[in-house]
Amino acid sequence: MRQKFTFEIDAKKGRLTLSESAEADPGTFLKLHFEEYDLEEMKDVAAKGKDAFIEILRRKNLFPSLFLAERLFDAFSSLIKEGGEKLVMDYDDIDSFPSPEAAEEEEDEDVELDTLLSTDDNDLSEDDIKEIDSEDDTPKFRVDDNSEQEN
Repeated sequence: MRQKFTFEIDAKKGRLTLSESAEADPGTFLKLHFEEYDLEEMKDVAAKGKDAFIEILRRKNLFPSLFLAERLFDAFSSLIKEGGEKLVMDYDDIDSFPSPEAAEEEEDEDVELDTLLSTDDNDLSEDDIKEIDSEDDTPKFRVDDNSEQEN
């Protein structure tokens, strides 16, 4: 889904407004939601870094994914550096999915994981195996027992 996020700064009131719009039809965006923040607080928090900014940015009605929140941080930082009053950031959620190249890299990592998960049968002795098998694995359910945990 394509979205637009608009940062608007009202310097007189000291407020930052973040509006979210989504594409209803190709080329047609509907305003979904907006949040207002204290401008100076957002500037101070942005100076502390992404994590602090994301923590303040997220609210009950606006809780962007980490990928989107990082993009919003970058957009807000560039707006502050440029000294502008309004910035529109386009976002397509398909961008948050890994590229085919990244998927190939993950496959290489899976091979390493498989080697870590492989077991060496020599690690277990006969006594270890007997100890594991010594317990009775039969379910302890009785017909007259109507507790939900045992069902």
